[in-house]
Amino acid sequence: MAVGRMPGERQEELFIAASAVRALDHPFYAALDKLLRKSGFDEFAEEACREFYAARMGRPGLPPGVYFRMLMVGYLEGIGSERGIAWRCRDSISLREFLGYGLAKTPPEHSTLSKTRKRLSLEAHGAVFGWVLEVLRESGLLRGKTVGVDSTTLEANAALRAIVRRDDETEYDAWLEQLARASGIETPTRADLAKLDRKRPGKGSNKDWKHPHDPEARITKMKDGRTRLAHKLEQAVDMETGAVVAVTVQTMDGGDCASLPVTLDETERRLAEVGAEPREVVADKGYHSNATMTGVKERGLRSYVSEPNRGRRKWKGKRDAQKAVYGNRRRNRGERGKRLQRERGEKLERTFAHLLVTGGLRRVHVRGQEEIRKRMLVHAAAFNLSLLMRSRFGFGTPRGLQGLAAAAAALSDASARDFAAFLGRIGRILGLPGANRGFHRPPGRLLHNNTQIIRHFPLPQSATPATTSSTAC
Repeated sequence: MAVGRMPGERQEELFIAASAVRALDHPFYAALDKLLRKSGFDEFAEEACREFYAARMGRPGLPPGVYFRMLMVGYLEGIGSERGIAWRCRDSISLREFLGYGLAKTPPEHSTLSKTRKRLSLEAHGAVFGWVLEVLRESGLLRGKTVGVDSTTLEANAALRAIVRRDDETEYDAWLEQLARASGIETPTRADLAKLDRKRPGKGSNKDWKHPHDPEARITKMKDGRTRLAHKLEQAVDMETGAVVAVTVQTMDGGDCASLPVTLDETERRLAEVGAEPREVVADKGYHSNATMTGVKERGLRSYVSEPNRGRRKWKGKRDAQKAVYGNRRRNRGERGKRLQRERGEKLERTFAHLLVTGGLRRVHVRGQEEIRKRMLVHAAAFNLSLLMRSRFGFGTPRGLQGLAAAAAALSDASARDFAAFLGRIGRILGLPGANRGFHRPPGRLLHNNTQIIRHFPLPQSATPATTSSTAC
């Protein structure tokens, strides 16, 4: 094989066929755009954000539908910063088509995206999240009977070296110099300050220190062991389908027991908007306390909360708490309680992995809990849309839809039998094992070849969407 060479200077094309440009579109974004347009997403977003735009004055601003689509791209592409989202949308032909700009117009800059986020209220972002929940409800992907609650940390957009005292706002280095002079060191060096700081107890107390530009962030230990300023993200997930039904961002004061009532209030409100009502709550042992068990029981909910080993308990004067704790313990020992605790790690931890790890928001790029929650609401809405895409097309993210065979499997209008015959012909040409016997195999079965992997999914019925699978890719 000869060495390939880069082409030299060439004359730019004067005309490009529109069909040639559309052929470069990603099939996942084409299907998602069709789904959103058919459901009236852009019209709903404009109506929900109409009060934040002038009626006739000024030039037209960024359409709300484009703004929310760009934030959804952040989840689908795993990009956390708005600067990175804007660059990706300008660079990709398929994303330009998904936003409705094509090649003739330029997608918005990151500054326009940031200004629009600040001007739109939290209620407008919550309305978009509720609209997606309503779509899931109509598609049969939201039950709302059993919800699981869990929390994690979000690294704040603030550095530890910039913290100041809460009382007089003295910077950390200046405070160390004052301590060194008080201890008898007139001209302390950097090594003296480091030695003094190393031996000082309680040096990272949130009662004494804050960040001047993000006072709601708290000093905490992250999942990987690092000490950083962080916020607390708590979410509620439908244990039957895996859909996110509520998202809250709170200050890390008081532990999980203090933040649970806020999340349950948000969960009940969100589910009431779509005509559902929670009946059971599943959580880990960090949420177990007398007050939590009593509060959950007063809400009329059955609790399945793991109980830590506290030894022999004394219940004198605490009969209400005793009944709630014993009822929770009895339910956890049953077969349903054991099954829900096993599913808790699967549904809740996996959702965090999709939202924060592959979704790119383990570290936030905005400041203030209200602004962070705006991003997280649209992020969770995109996650829920990925469940709907997977149930209908077999793929929940654009990374999962790769190759000609996968695109044909998701977007072909042919019947399932014709598509299976098409894959059979491809398999016989490539010499895949089992091709002569046909491709009637269970969904998700992988057929390996030296050069590619073809994944076969049955085509969805046009009359009613499939609801058997609810896991995002």
